[in-house]
Amino acid sequence: MLSRNPLVLIGLLMIIGYVLVSLVSPSIIPRDPMKQDVSNRLKPPSADFSFGTDELGRDIFSRVLVGSRITIPAGVVVVVIGSALGTLVGAVAGYVGGVWDEIIMRVTELFMAFPTIILAMAVTAALGPDIRNAILALVVVWWPSYARLIRGLVLDVKSKEFVEGARSVGAPDFYILFRTVLPNCLSPVVVLATLDIGNAILTFAGLSFLGLGPDPSSPEWGRMVSIGIDFFDQWWMWLYPGMAIALLVMAFNFIGDGVRDILDPRLRK
Repeated sequence: MLSRNPLVLIGLLMIIGYVLVSLVSPSIIPRDPMKQDVSNRLKPPSADFSFGTDELGRDIFSRVLVGSRITIPAGVVVVVIGSALGTLVGAVAGYVGGVWDEIIMRVTELFMAFPTIILAMAVTAALGPDIRNAILALVVVWWPSYARLIRGLVLDVKSKEFVEGARSVGAPDFYILFRTVLPNCLSPVVVLATLDIGNAILTFAGLSFLGLGPDPSSPEWGRMVSIGIDFFDQWWMWLYPGMAIALLVMAFNFIGDGVRDILDPRLRK
Protein backbone atom coordinates (compact mmCIF):
# COMPACT_ATOMS: atom_id res chain seq x y z
CA MET A 1 0.00 0.00 0.00
CA LEU A 2 2.87 2.37 0.75
CA SER A 3 4.32 1.68 -2.71
CA ARG A 4 1.00 2.71 -4.25
CA ASN A 5 0.69 5.84 -2.15
CA PRO A 6 4.10 7.19 -1.11
CA LEU A 7 2.44 10.28 0.33
CA VAL A 8 1.27 8.10 3.23
CA LEU A 9 4.88 7.26 4.06
CA ILE A 10 5.83 10.93 3.79
CA GLY A 11 2.97 11.92 6.09
CA LEU A 12 3.85 9.18 8.56
CA LEU A 13 7.50 10.24 8.69
CA MET A 14 6.45 13.86 9.19
CA ILE A 15 4.13 12.95 12.06
CA ILE A 16 6.85 10.83 13.69
CA GLY A 17 9.21 13.79 13.37
CA TYR A 18 6.69 16.15 14.96
CA VAL A 19 6.02 13.73 17.82
CA LEU A 20 9.71 13.20 18.48
CA VAL A 21 10.29 16.95 18.50
CA SER A 22 7.42 17.47 20.94
CA LEU A 23 8.79 14.78 23.25
CA VAL A 24 12.39 15.97 23.34
CA SER A 25 11.87 19.70 22.81
CA PRO A 26 12.54 20.65 26.46
CA SER A 27 15.98 19.06 26.13
CA ILE A 28 16.98 20.48 22.75
CA ILE A 29 15.66 24.03 22.77
CA PRO A 30 18.60 26.47 22.61
CA ARG A 31 16.91 29.14 24.77
CA ASP A 32 14.10 29.57 27.24
CA PRO A 33 10.99 30.16 25.06
CA MET A 34 9.44 32.41 27.70
CA LYS A 35 12.50 34.51 28.48
CA GLN A 36 12.23 38.11 27.32
CA ASP A 37 15.27 39.99 26.03
CA VAL A 38 14.25 43.35 24.61
CA SER A 39 17.80 44.08 23.56
CA ASN A 40 17.39 41.36 20.91
CA ARG A 41 13.79 42.09 19.90
CA LEU A 42 12.73 41.62 16.27
CA LYS A 43 16.04 40.11 15.20
CA PRO A 44 15.84 38.41 11.76
CA PRO A 45 16.98 34.79 11.34
CA SER A 46 20.71 34.48 11.87
CA ALA A 47 23.36 32.16 13.24
CA ASP A 48 22.43 33.24 16.77
CA PHE A 49 18.65 33.01 16.26
CA SER A 50 17.70 30.39 13.67
CA PHE A 51 14.11 31.64 13.30
CA GLY A 52 14.69 35.15 14.58
CA THR A 53 13.13 36.74 17.65
CA ASP A 54 9.73 38.22 18.41
CA GLU A 55 8.65 41.62 19.72
CA LEU A 56 9.85 40.74 23.23
CA GLY A 57 13.16 39.23 22.16
CA ARG A 58 12.05 35.64 22.68
CA ASP A 59 13.64 32.98 20.47
CA ILE A 60 11.07 31.91 17.86
CA PHE A 61 12.85 28.62 17.11
CA SER A 62 12.54 27.55 20.74
CA ARG A 63 8.92 28.70 20.86
CA VAL A 64 7.99 26.76 17.73
CA LEU A 65 9.57 23.59 19.13
CA VAL A 66 7.80 23.90 22.47
CA GLY A 67 4.55 24.85 20.73
CA SER A 68 4.34 21.33 19.32
CA ARG A 69 3.62 20.14 22.87
CA ILE A 70 0.45 22.24 22.87
CA THR A 71 -0.98 22.06 19.36
CA ILE A 72 -0.53 18.37 18.57
CA PRO A 73 -2.05 17.00 21.81
CA ALA A 74 -4.92 19.50 21.56
CA GLY A 75 -5.90 18.31 18.08
CA VAL A 76 -5.62 14.64 19.00
CA VAL A 77 -7.62 15.04 22.23
CA VAL A 78 -10.42 16.89 20.44
CA VAL A 79 -10.78 14.18 17.79
CA VAL A 80 -10.47 11.25 20.20
CA ILE A 81 -13.08 12.57 22.64
CA GLY A 82 -15.33 14.02 19.94
CA SER A 83 -15.32 10.83 17.85
CA ALA A 84 -15.89 8.60 20.89
CA LEU A 85 -18.80 10.72 22.10
CA GLY A 86 -20.33 11.06 18.65
CA THR A 87 -19.96 7.34 17.96
CA LEU A 88 -21.70 6.45 21.20
CA VAL A 89 -24.55 8.91 20.65
CA GLY A 90 -25.06 7.96 17.01
CA ALA A 91 -24.90 4.23 17.71
CA VAL A 92 -27.53 4.44 20.43
CA ALA A 93 -29.79 6.62 18.27
CA GLY A 94 -29.53 4.33 15.25
CA TYR A 95 -30.00 1.10 17.18
CA VAL A 96 -32.79 2.19 19.54
CA GLY A 97 -34.71 4.13 16.89
CA GLY A 98 -38.14 5.57 17.47
CA VAL A 99 -38.67 8.72 19.50
CA TRP A 100 -35.19 8.56 21.02
CA ASP A 101 -33.65 8.57 17.57
CA GLU A 102 -35.70 11.62 16.62
CA ILE A 103 -34.76 13.54 19.77
CA ILE A 104 -31.06 12.73 19.56
CA MET A 105 -30.77 13.54 15.89
CA ARG A 106 -32.69 16.81 16.17
CA VAL A 107 -30.27 17.89 18.90
CA THR A 108 -27.39 16.79 16.67
CA GLU A 109 -28.73 18.81 13.75
CA LEU A 110 -29.11 21.81 16.04
CA PHE A 111 -25.37 21.72 16.77
CA MET A 112 -24.58 21.22 13.10
CA ALA A 113 -26.67 24.22 12.09
CA PHE A 114 -23.91 26.55 13.27
CA PRO A 115 -20.53 26.91 11.55
CA THR A 116 -17.91 25.03 13.55
CA ILE A 117 -15.61 27.95 14.27
CA ILE A 118 -18.50 30.29 15.17
CA LEU A 119 -20.00 27.88 17.69
CA ALA A 120 -16.56 27.10 19.10
CA MET A 121 -15.90 30.82 19.50
CA ALA A 122 -19.22 31.28 21.30
CA VAL A 123 -18.58 28.41 23.70
CA THR A 124 -15.00 29.50 24.42
CA ALA A 125 -16.04 33.12 24.93
CA ALA A 126 -18.75 31.98 27.38
CA LEU A 127 -16.36 29.77 29.34
CA GLY A 128 -13.39 32.15 29.14
CA PRO A 129 -10.21 32.06 27.03
CA ASP A 130 -8.16 29.09 28.19
CA ILE A 131 -6.59 26.03 26.60
CA ARG A 132 -8.91 23.63 28.41
CA ASN A 133 -11.97 25.66 27.49
CA ALA A 134 -10.84 25.82 23.88
CA ILE A 135 -10.51 22.03 23.75
CA LEU A 136 -13.89 21.61 25.46
CA ALA A 137 -15.49 23.99 22.98
CA LEU A 138 -14.09 22.03 20.05
CA VAL A 139 -15.33 18.75 21.52
CA VAL A 140 -18.80 20.30 21.81
CA VAL A 141 -18.84 21.12 18.10
CA TRP A 142 -16.95 18.04 16.91
CA TRP A 143 -19.13 15.11 17.96
CA PRO A 144 -22.26 15.75 15.78
CA SER A 145 -20.61 14.75 12.48
CA TYR A 146 -19.59 11.41 13.98
CA ALA A 147 -23.04 10.88 15.47
CA ARG A 148 -24.74 11.39 12.12
CA LEU A 149 -22.23 9.17 10.30
CA ILE A 150 -22.41 6.26 12.75
CA ARG A 151 -26.21 6.44 13.01
CA GLY A 152 -26.57 5.84 9.27
CA LEU A 153 -24.11 2.96 9.39
CA VAL A 154 -25.87 1.35 12.37
CA LEU A 155 -29.25 1.63 10.65
CA ASP A 156 -27.80 -0.29 7.72
CA VAL A 157 -25.92 -2.95 9.68
CA LYS A 158 -28.61 -3.73 12.25
CA SER A 159 -30.86 -5.15 9.51
CA LYS A 160 -28.23 -7.65 8.33
CA GLU A 161 -28.68 -11.40 8.69
CA PHE A 162 -25.91 -11.89 11.25
CA VAL A 163 -27.54 -9.34 13.56
CA GLU A 164 -30.89 -11.13 13.25
CA GLY A 165 -29.05 -14.34 14.03
CA ALA A 166 -27.65 -12.83 17.22
CA ARG A 167 -31.16 -11.76 18.24
CA SER A 168 -32.56 -15.19 17.50
CA VAL A 169 -30.21 -16.86 19.98
CA GLY A 170 -31.23 -14.41 22.70
CA ALA A 171 -28.23 -12.08 22.74
CA PRO A 172 -28.98 -8.91 24.76
CA ASP A 173 -29.24 -5.57 22.96
CA PHE A 174 -26.11 -4.23 24.66
CA TYR A 175 -24.08 -7.16 23.35
CA ILE A 176 -25.57 -6.90 19.85
CA LEU A 177 -24.89 -3.18 19.58
CA PHE A 178 -21.34 -3.09 20.94
CA ARG A 179 -20.05 -6.51 19.91
CA THR A 180 -21.91 -7.20 16.67
CA VAL A 181 -23.17 -4.00 15.08
CA LEU A 182 -20.65 -1.34 16.08
CA PRO A 183 -17.44 -3.20 15.08
CA ASN A 184 -18.81 -3.37 11.54
CA CYS A 185 -19.29 0.41 11.42
CA LEU A 186 -15.94 1.68 12.64
CA SER A 187 -13.88 1.80 9.44
CA PRO A 188 -15.45 5.06 8.14
CA VAL A 189 -15.12 6.56 11.62
CA VAL A 190 -11.39 5.77 11.70
CA VAL A 191 -10.94 7.38 8.28
CA LEU A 192 -12.88 10.49 9.28
CA ALA A 193 -11.00 10.76 12.58
CA THR A 194 -7.63 10.53 10.86
CA LEU A 195 -8.54 13.29 8.43
CA ASP A 196 -10.18 15.31 11.20
CA ILE A 197 -7.05 15.66 13.33
CA GLY A 198 -5.69 18.17 10.83
CA ASN A 199 -8.98 20.06 10.84
CA ALA A 200 -9.02 20.09 14.64
CA ILE A 201 -5.47 21.46 14.74
CA LEU A 202 -6.43 24.19 12.29
CA THR A 203 -9.54 25.11 14.26
CA PHE A 204 -7.66 25.12 17.56
CA ALA A 205 -5.01 27.36 16.00
CA GLY A 206 -7.83 29.56 14.70
CA LEU A 207 -9.25 30.00 18.19
CA SER A 208 -5.79 30.87 19.47
CA PHE A 209 -5.33 33.29 16.59
CA LEU A 210 -8.50 35.07 17.72
CA GLY A 211 -7.29 35.22 21.32
CA LEU A 212 -9.63 32.47 22.56
CA GLY A 213 -7.01 29.81 23.20
CA PRO A 214 -4.05 29.54 25.55
CA ASP A 215 -2.54 32.43 27.45
CA PRO A 216 -1.13 35.14 25.12
CA SER A 217 2.40 34.44 26.35
CA SER A 218 2.04 30.76 25.50
CA PRO A 219 4.13 29.51 22.54
CA GLU A 220 1.07 28.20 20.71
CA TRP A 221 1.44 28.36 16.94
CA GLY A 222 -1.87 30.05 16.17
CA ARG A 223 -1.26 32.70 18.79
CA MET A 224 2.27 33.26 17.43
CA VAL A 225 0.87 33.80 13.94
CA SER A 226 -1.66 36.27 15.34
CA ILE A 227 1.06 38.30 17.04
CA GLY A 228 3.22 38.07 13.92
CA ILE A 229 0.49 39.65 11.80
CA ASP A 230 0.85 42.80 13.89
CA PHE A 231 4.50 42.88 12.82
CA PHE A 232 3.92 41.80 9.24
CA ASP A 233 7.19 43.25 7.95
CA GLN A 234 9.03 40.94 10.35
CA TRP A 235 8.01 37.94 8.24
CA TRP A 236 9.79 35.38 10.41
CA MET A 237 7.37 36.00 13.27
CA TRP A 238 4.40 34.54 11.38
CA LEU A 239 6.07 32.42 8.71
CA TYR A 240 7.66 29.72 10.86
CA PRO A 241 4.72 28.95 13.17
CA GLY A 242 2.44 29.13 10.13
CA MET A 243 4.62 26.61 8.31
CA ALA A 244 4.55 24.35 11.37
CA ILE A 245 0.75 24.32 11.28
CA ALA A 246 0.54 23.85 7.50
CA LEU A 247 3.01 20.96 7.35
CA LEU A 248 1.40 19.18 10.29
CA VAL A 249 -2.08 19.43 8.79
CA MET A 250 -0.75 18.28 5.42
CA ALA A 251 0.89 15.25 7.04
CA PHE A 252 -2.34 14.18 8.72
CA ASN A 253 -4.22 14.64 5.44
CA PHE A 254 -1.70 12.39 3.67
CA ILE A 255 -2.19 9.69 6.31
CA GLY A 256 -5.97 10.11 6.23
CA ASP A 257 -6.05 9.58 2.48
CA GLY A 258 -3.93 6.46 2.88
CA VAL A 259 -6.11 5.05 5.67
CA ARG A 260 -9.17 5.65 3.50
CA ASP A 261 -7.59 3.75 0.61
CA ILE A 262 -6.75 0.83 2.92
CA LEU A 263 -10.12 0.58 4.68
CA ASP A 264 -12.39 1.30 1.70
CA PRO A 265 -12.36 -1.74 -0.63
CA ARG A 266 -13.98 0.26 -3.42
CA LEU A 267 -10.81 2.33 -3.76
CA ARG A 268 -8.50 -0.66 -4.06
CA LYS A 269 -7.30 -1.75 -7.48
